Amino acid sequence: MPMAFSPGLLVVAGSFAAFRLLNRGLERLVPPPPSARRNRWKWRNIWTSLAHSVLSGGGALAGFYLHPEMSNDLVGTHPPGAHSLVAVSVGYFIEDFVDMLCNQKLHQSWELLFHHSVVIICFGIAVLLHQYVGFALVALLVEINSIFLHVRQILLMANLVHTPCYRLNSLVNLGTYVVFRMATLAWMSRWLFLNRHNVPAAAYAVGTAGMAIMTPMNIVLFYRLLRSDFLKARRDKEERQEKEEWQDKEE
Repeated sequence: MPMAFSPGLLVVAGSFAAFRLLNRGLERLVPPPPSARRNRWKWRNIWTSLAHSVLSGGGALAGFYLHPEMSNDLVGTHPPGAHSLVAVSVGYFIEDFVDMLCNQKLHQSWELLFHHSVVIICFGIAVLLHQYVGFALVALLVEINSIFLHVRQILLMANLVHTPCYRLNSLVNLGTYVVFRMATLAWMSRWLFLNRHNVPAAAYAVGTAGMAIMTPMNIVLFYRLLRSDFLKARRDKEERQEKEEWQDKEE
């Protein structure tokens, strides 16, 4: 008996095409500043990623707000919109994977390519089986923090590092990183462990492997953000103050 075609795959394909078209047209919608014109594809890539983060992160929050029953059953209970949102995210991650593969050297992008591969596999299982959609939706809460990560990259490319907007975004970015990224991943790992007897061995293995890969990657990224936006900035400020004090003494 042939396998039934999943309508979710049409959503995935449509999402891939839509994000691809968005990527191609973004340079007209949001022209790159002079500082970003040498890396136009990256400028388009970040804005495309920002659009996905707003859609998926906001959609995940709205999903749990409008359908709180999902939090009681992350395996089998989900509205059609939640399944579509996860399928849309699969399409985006495939598009972003292809975009990086075509425009960036492997040694520069292997971490994100690896990350996207894990997400595509895990979310793809949820889309095909119509199971664990609620669990995938919890994972999409991480995208709320990704909004501020992408805004940070845009400000960096626009050479707006030394601005109040960048400093404010750095604070919000760090706060949402802890709440929506680290805490969410910790909660997902705990849920997997507590429900290990109720989850099929194959699904449990995939989920555990995914968490084992994502958690260290996000801890490393957190340290990089902390070092770049706070520790380094504080060190630079102290050096400037010390330099000014020496200049005052010399005068």
